[in-house]
Amino acid sequence: MTEMQKLYLLVPLAPLAGAIIAGLFGKAIGRAGAHWVTILGVAVSFVASIFVYQDVAAGNVFNGTVYTWATSGDLKFEVGFLIDSLTTTMMLVVTFVSLMVHIYTIGYMHDDPGYQRFFSYISLFTFSMLMLVMSNNFLQLFFGWEAVGLVSYLLIGFWYTRPSAIFANLKAFLVNRVGDFGFLLGIGLIAAYTGSLNYADVFAQGQKLASTHVELFQGEPWTLVTVICICLFIGAMGKSAQVPLHVWLPDSMEGPTPISALIHAATMVTAGIFMVSRMSPLFELSDVALSFVMVIGAITALFMGFLGIIQNDIKRVVAYSTLSQLGYMTVALGASAYSVAIFHLMTHAFFKALLFLAAGSVIIGMHHDQDIRNMGGLRKYMPITWITSLVGSLALIGTPFLSGFYSKDSIIEAVALSHLPGAGFAHFAVLAGVFVTAFYSFRMYFLVFHGKERFHVHAGHGHDAHGHGQHGTPHESPRVVTVPLILLAIPSVVIGYLTVQPMLFGDFFEGAIVVSEQHPVMAELAHHFKGALAMGLHAFVTAPFWLALAGVALAWFFYLKRPELPQAIRAKFGLVYEILENKYYFDRINEVVFAGGARLVGRGLWKGGDQGLIDGIVVNGSAKVVYWVAQITRLFQSGYIYQYAFSMIIGVFVLLTFWFNRG
Repeated sequence: MTEMQKLYLLVPLAPLAGAIIAGLFGKAIGRAGAHWVTILGVAVSFVASIFVYQDVAAGNVFNGTVYTWATSGDLKFEVGFLIDSLTTTMMLVVTFVSLMVHIYTIGYMHDDPGYQRFFSYISLFTFSMLMLVMSNNFLQLFFGWEAVGLVSYLLIGFWYTRPSAIFANLKAFLVNRVGDFGFLLGIGLIAAYTGSLNYADVFAQGQKLASTHVELFQGEPWTLVTVICICLFIGAMGKSAQVPLHVWLPDSMEGPTPISALIHAATMVTAGIFMVSRMSPLFELSDVALSFVMVIGAITALFMGFLGIIQNDIKRVVAYSTLSQLGYMTVALGASAYSVAIFHLMTHAFFKALLFLAAGSVIIGMHHDQDIRNMGGLRKYMPITWITSLVGSLALIGTPFLSGFYSKDSIIEAVALSHLPGAGFAHFAVLAGVFVTAFYSFRMYFLVFHGKERFHVHAGHGHDAHGHGQHGTPHESPRVVTVPLILLAIPSVVIGYLTVQPMLFGDFFEGAIVVSEQHPVMAELAHHFKGALAMGLHAFVTAPFWLALAGVALAWFFYLKRPELPQAIRAKFGLVYEILENKYYFDRINEVVFAGGARLVGRGLWKGGDQGLIDGIVVNGSAKVVYWVAQITRLFQSGYIYQYAFSMIIGVFVLLTFWFNRG
């Protein structure tokens, strides 16, 4: 094994070692021991990822097996790594954001009794995510996929004494199982038709999959590659929270804030985006699958943004913003702009983790009150949280020259150039989404940091995760909280400007992402691109910039200038508000139709199948038959000789009659 291969192993195993030590020996090593061992593990992983990235940038790509787990006929089940530019991008994002979250957790979870357990979980999560992104085969991909699902279940329900947390983690687990069923079907079809689970072998047989047809419905032939891609994307819909499998993500805010940043900003929810990008050689063979991806993404981008407008919980506003941004990434995938999707995944990871951690800092400062209606004027009390939140919000809405602008505008332009069915609707959705994003982001920003102070009026009413009531004046968070905010704010400003050219129009993703000539979106984008500076300057005359500006201006007018207006509009448009308040009734439909239907089926099987058929007929019925036969035969067991003689004569007579009739 070469030095570099040892480094590949070190990246996922260092966080795993930290997780095991903090988890199994947490009491022995104490609170400080738990955070030091896990932070060290993730820091080692981050530094190793930098070396791996430099090695890949020098042109060294690795694709090989580390360990063969089992062999069944020609099918091999292996643990292996594929290290290329797409992998290293994800490795750097995952390890850096995870490191910031680990440091931040020291301050946020300071008084929590489950301190060591929490560090063990987030370190284990980092290991799972790294195994997912580094895999070179579908078996390991599925292992990482399920492992992040399991750890997210443990983290969302971390405060397991709260019924809402238990409901939320169960919901996340069940909704993800629906998506994973589709994902598993896709992997099963790949194994059945290609005889391999290795990416390279499967991609090499892409044309064979494209020319094979299957009939899902009588007389309706589908190309096999379309069926496989849609099945795989259903898995991504669950993990990356696309409509209608998005319902778990807002509820998962029940977990502590650091995991909101880790799971719902930078890593787990982007697993689906990464997976579709990795599968680009297959998706490029199916226009139907790409259209499906694009339309689902467009619906998510626009309609989840609307829900952010009416949220009052600071973390839920950011959660709906995440849903909307994941929709943008998915739209880019559908337009065959995979590199743009990964670019937005990276920029979004920094500014969204920043916004989540800033929200957590506000929650600490407000003594665990999460209601933005009880805030206001926090700018002078929490200057570092204020300025970093402003940076995150400006990056999110696509302010020219900030990181979010380069990736978001590239998505809008890519969709405008796409000719696939559904591209027109998707373009409208992502454009309208710019205005909506700016409005709800700055609604939250103005309500929290500007305007008159409302926390003294509501003192004692705010409660959060720990059940603490609000008391006293807000205060700036400790350094272990503010330093990660500053370190995340820096890439939120500069990373887009520095990387837009190599990631989108250079050869950075060459060999890792495949785009066919039938989808020339990226080539046309490159034709218009004149450099990062020119792109930023040109933005001031484009529709997205003015839409974002209009959203900010409207939020300022509504929430600082005329704060009575939102209430009046809400009264006027009661029906619209009710639909948004009920989240388009998705939860209601799930509870009544799916959960209710499952309960009805279960009750039917219990009453009809278990009690009626098995207990009633098979078990009790056979007992009754034996009872009846016994009741009749006991009549002949009287003890009188003449009755026995008579029975024998009747018996002989019946036998003889039967004998002669047969003859």
